[in-house]
Amino acid sequence: MADAAKQTGSLQLLATSALEKRILVVRDRQVMLDEDLADLYGVETRVLVQQVRRNEKRFPADFMFQLSPEEFNNLKSQFVISSGGHGGRRKSPLVFTEQGIAMLSGVLRSDRAVAVNIEIMRAFVELRRVAGSFQALQERLDQMELDIGARLSEHDEQLRQIFGALRQLIAPPKRAKRPVGFRVREGDDY
Repeated sequence: MADAAKQTGSLQLLATSALEKRILVVRDRQVMLDEDLADLYGVETRVLVQQVRRNEKRFPADFMFQLSPEEFNNLKSQFVISSGGHGGRRKSPLVFTEQGIAMLSGVLRSDRAVAVNIEIMRAFVELRRVAGSFQALQERLDQMELDIGARLSEHDEQLRQIFGALRQLIAPPKRAKRPVGFRVREGDDY
């Protein structure tokens, strides 16, 4: 029984990991492509898009948007996506934010859509958790850099003083303007 629970947990972790790879950052938002979502929901992309278009009021601009041609070309260059005219996409894909994905389960109305949405929400939560730990690490590194910079400034000044003192010690003695000591004149008896 414990092995089954352990195996289920590892499968869920694998599923979450696979989902995280499908989450992209576009316009500083974490989004998923319509074709990736359609694949996960087990429907054709055109069916997903059709359902979204029939329910546009549920998908405001902060839930879903269409990629610009430039964004789509950038996406095609980063990933293997067929170009239009060869049986591939003719329009730029729709991308869905976390809230848009949550809304999809109500539009698609299937048990699979609900189950997939739950896993996608878990993936988004995990990404936020990881991003938070990266942010904390970045802040710590910035603070360490400031601390080390301050210490190096102190050490630099101390080293300058040491080198100055060493230069004074090894510099040839300066000639005195007047000789030090006294002169003995001839004829004076001491």
